[in-house]
Amino acid sequence: MPNPNGGLITETNAQYYAGQQSFKGTGVADSLFTCTFNTDLVLTVAGVSNTNFSVTVDGVIATNYTFTPDTKNAIKFNIIGGAVIPPLNSDIVVSLIVTAKESNYGGYQYTSLNDVINNFMVAYVGAGKLIPSAKRTDIIFHAKRGMQEFSYDTLKTIKSQELTISPSLTAVIPQDYVNYVRLSWIDGLGVKRIIYPNTNLTINPAQAPEQDSTGQIVQDNLGENVDTDPPQTVERWRAADDKNITGLYLADAVNQGYNVDDMYVNSLYWGGAYGQRYGADPVLTQNNGWFGIDEVRGVFTFSSNLKGKLIVIEYISDGLAYDLDTRVPKMIEDAMYAHISHAIIASRINQPEYIVNRLKRERSAKLRNAKIRLSNIKLGELTQLMRGKSKWIK
Repeated sequence: MPNPNGGLITETNAQYYAGQQSFKGTGVADSLFTCTFNTDLVLTVAGVSNTNFSVTVDGVIATNYTFTPDTKNAIKFNIIGGAVIPPLNSDIVVSLIVTAKESNYGGYQYTSLNDVINNFMVAYVGAGKLIPSAKRTDIIFHAKRGMQEFSYDTLKTIKSQELTISPSLTAVIPQDYVNYVRLSWIDGLGVKRIIYPNTNLTINPAQAPEQDSTGQIVQDNLGENVDTDPPQTVERWRAADDKNITGLYLADAVNQGYNVDDMYVNSLYWGGAYGQRYGADPVLTQNNGWFGIDEVRGVFTFSSNLKGKLIVIEYISDGLAYDLDTRVPKMIEDAMYAHISHAIIASRINQPEYIVNRLKRERSAKLRNAKIRLSNIKLGELTQLMRGKSKWIK
């Protein structure tokens, strides 16, 4: 591929794929070597593990470099403890560490929220344009609100977190969590086993005040109710044997001495309840376990059969929690402009209603187009799916 030549791509192939940028030594002290990665360099103390890059001179790791105080992503070499300046025409290579390099992969499909704001001000704000004047702070506010709304329904960027269920049968809700998509436990083959919500089975009481022998609620010296922590409902759920809810599993019945051949005829497993499981709730008749959300304590709770299991929490955020999240997919960029335009005009007084309605329709149309683009439907995949549906079931 060609080197950057004024287009939107600003990194060379070596910078993008290998995470490396090369320079030639000047042999002069205090010479600046400015990197042009899309990823900013991070340096605390040279050679410390929390930096995101390394430097070599003629293949040898260098440590006598530092940032200049007023130049971003530029390094210079110092004469420290007898260290020497890289000689003339020596090969200086700045290499990103693996995690920094991988965070840059696939970045071309996004633009930054800051770029969206700048582009909007150039194209939509000014004399003779849709919006004669607007404060940048107003545009930033509506752009962020647009990112939040799009993240909930349009972008659906699913994040995931892998955890192991502790003996307390709880897991802390992720820091940037807004709503869950699904929770699963992972079996020995790496296959997801869906965990179902316990909405209709139990509850996590927000308050559980202690009572005396007469049923009166007990207060402490400050006059505040004394709460039971954890509530008895939670304690009973933690101690519950899920087989008392789902029924005896086949493997457990065999372990208890039941004859598999008689399982459907004579045994207590099926014989005493033959046909009585017809119409049973599938949420109950499964052995993947259940989870709940304790909003007061900020944790997920799990049934006892999930203790020690590896789980994955899939959830959505609002797109604004971290700098990385403020990347805007290019496929929704036009919808973002339409959202900001409508939001600014609709929030002002004495605006002609027909203009507000026109912008509202335009926003809806472009948002619909964005959803279609992001649905990522491929004809070949759809054809393959339909071929499977055409098979006869014998």
